[in-house]
Amino acid sequence: MVTEEVRVRGTVQGVGFRPTVYRLAKACGLCGDVCNDGEGVLIRVSGSEVAITEFVQRLYEECPPLAKIQELTRTIYKDELNFSDFVISSSVSNSRNTEIAPDAATCLQCQQEIFDPFSRFYRYPFTNCTHCGPRLSIIRAIPYDRCNTSMSAFAMCAECEREYHDVENRRFHAQPVACHICGPTAWLERADGKPVTASMFSMMDDVDAVCTLLQKGEIVAIKGLGGIHLACDATQEAAVQKLRQRKRRYHKPFALMARDLALIDEYCLVNSQEQALLTSPAAPIVLLKKKELETNKKLSTPHFSIAPAVALGQNTLGFMLPYTPLHHLILRRMNRPIVLTSGNVADEPQCVDNEEAKEKLGKIADYFLVHNREIVNRVDDSVVRVVNDKVQIIRRARGYAPAPIKLPPGFHHVPPILAMGSELKNTFCLLRESEVILSQHLGDLENSTAFNAYQDTLKLYLNLFAHQPEVIAIDKHPEYLASKLGKELASANQIKLYSIQHHHAHIAACMAENNIPLDAPPVLGIALDGLGYGADGNLWGGEFLLADYRQFQRLATFKSVPMIGGKKAIYQPWRNTYAHLVTANLWDDCQQKCTDLEIVKFLQKQPLKLLNQLIEQGINSPPASSVGRLFDAVAATIGIYPEECSYEGQAAIAMEALVDIHSLNYHKETPIYPFNFSFLDSIYCIDPKPMWQALLHDLQQQISPSVIATKFHLSLAQTIVDLIKRLCQENLIKQVILTGGVFQNCILLTQVTKHLQNLGINVLTHNLVPPNDGNISLGQAIITAAQLITDS
Repeated sequence: MVTEEVRVRGTVQGVGFRPTVYRLAKACGLCGDVCNDGEGVLIRVSGSEVAITEFVQRLYEECPPLAKIQELTRTIYKDELNFSDFVISSSVSNSRNTEIAPDAATCLQCQQEIFDPFSRFYRYPFTNCTHCGPRLSIIRAIPYDRCNTSMSAFAMCAECEREYHDVENRRFHAQPVACHICGPTAWLERADGKPVTASMFSMMDDVDAVCTLLQKGEIVAIKGLGGIHLACDATQEAAVQKLRQRKRRYHKPFALMARDLALIDEYCLVNSQEQALLTSPAAPIVLLKKKELETNKKLSTPHFSIAPAVALGQNTLGFMLPYTPLHHLILRRMNRPIVLTSGNVADEPQCVDNEEAKEKLGKIADYFLVHNREIVNRVDDSVVRVVNDKVQIIRRARGYAPAPIKLPPGFHHVPPILAMGSELKNTFCLLRESEVILSQHLGDLENSTAFNAYQDTLKLYLNLFAHQPEVIAIDKHPEYLASKLGKELASANQIKLYSIQHHHAHIAACMAENNIPLDAPPVLGIALDGLGYGADGNLWGGEFLLADYRQFQRLATFKSVPMIGGKKAIYQPWRNTYAHLVTANLWDDCQQKCTDLEIVKFLQKQPLKLLNQLIEQGINSPPASSVGRLFDAVAATIGIYPEECSYEGQAAIAMEALVDIHSLNYHKETPIYPFNFSFLDSIYCIDPKPMWQALLHDLQQQISPSVIATKFHLSLAQTIVDLIKRLCQENLIKQVILTGGVFQNCILLTQVTKHLQNLGINVLTHNLVPPNDGNISLGQAIITAAQLITDS
């Protein structure tokens, strides 16, 4: 007989891990106990060495669906263990090094119960168990016990308490367990304050009434898991347009929710990977290729076309499946998709509070379906897609955060670090011991409400994880709000501050998630995005960096072009077109030879004398090597949103949708636009002037925008590949990183990856964190850790 202490770290609280331990220990004939504590799960077992080894092996093999074992250690237990059986002991509050599980979509068993008239959970919108339901969205403190969540307001009834304490029940120690008798309730309100009467709907209940309201063309605000959404029938153009106008979201695509996979399949092509993502516990929004109308041959229900206003200028739709019982119940009778978009105004964070929602959304929604379970943590829906048979996360939030990312080999004995993240698509990052914890997507901090929410979430995380940073990492940009806050925190707490270059952070984040060791040889990182503050004080956005975790060397870039009007250039693509033509000394030729082109006519109506003064005198027109703005410039030239965009990248995304896939399959027969390589200030520079000359010639020949868009994508990809090939040969590089928001363009990513792989070059991309600025905080943290190790 031996007695051992088994320490398990990872996502092991609130996921049914202790009941699994109990069941397996009993099956192996062991005595002892198991409890939650601040480090995870602690098991003390007594039995034969063979039985204990079998027990540990089965723990790995039969781990609950939401659990994840990051580390398991076995040590001899030297104290006396007086147990004649195996039991589950009370949680212990001590140091907090455990993980918090992400919120999880409703499991199949709970789905069956809410539609079973003989179940006590029949039509209960807050049904859950240890395999599903709220986690991050309701937690206030560690350990994950009911008293530390927003469910503490609801005392369990006798039946729920019986199941909660029944180790054989799947609701054993499911902290949010509740039912009609004792749990949260949902109710319907009118936005105008008038009473809702049963005679208005003659439905089963308020939740079911929402379906009828949506079918009638009403807009309903629905309080869900991590926030409040706005919903309408996605097949009614008038309803979708009404939502756009009221919400002041004029162009950005809306997310859709459908009752089941069969319904999604009527509108989109869904492969096995995409199906697995849709039905996973994370249940993200998955970007799917639209089906051509003629392929909709076998429909399970009468077909309703998606309203054009749902996704303007897109060839994809963002679909998700119901992920709470509330959503399942609403959509039970809904034989068409609904729009389900964040309940907010313009760029503000999603509402989470009932009264806040009624105040801010009262002029948008016609009805409110709310409930009385508090949302402690705001958590947006995650967005993912499949590119080159790999998952690409675009927004990492519900279902994924705050699951940790393990540090690569070599990162040992690093002090706790707080990385503040970027200005747009912000996340922050806590680095501790052997892992990093990335926050959920927190949005664009330019909005004051979003920045306040960022600070609130940061305080909550620091408290939840008892994280006391000894170092703070920020972006080099002096005007980023997150960087300014980081400086204030470092000064107030008298701790070290590290400023990290933006594109180096992009590359390091990709290195870290691909588990590249600390002392690995440098990689060639290609970081293409809108902009980031460069090491020389200029704006960068098209960078080829020789980099490891500690340092980088700029080997190549795109030719810098003025961003006329600064931030205005992000939302008025014509400014980028004009800047490119002037920089390439082509504008005078355009006025003489291209007067029939729509873009030239448009530009001639602008205040060109003033614009030229801004460029010449460097007034609010910073030079930027931005590939994101190059995409905008080309899009505007071929007539895609030249005057105004309502969100960054809108024109570029619409241009990607124009690309002719058939031409891509036969790209050898498609003539491409040339780019020049020059050597400037000891680095290579990509000059797009010849590309512009060829593109303008195509426009004069009345070549279609689709063909031009296709040629531009192919040409840019080939140019990037040619330069990478040269740089790899010159610097003896074997691995290439592709990162930055521009690589959310599937065409560009696919073409560059394919050509590099054909050259025998190993290509690394993202699949745990987004390629956009959502990864910056991870890169900041990992670079800071590497530099601290070097300095120590």
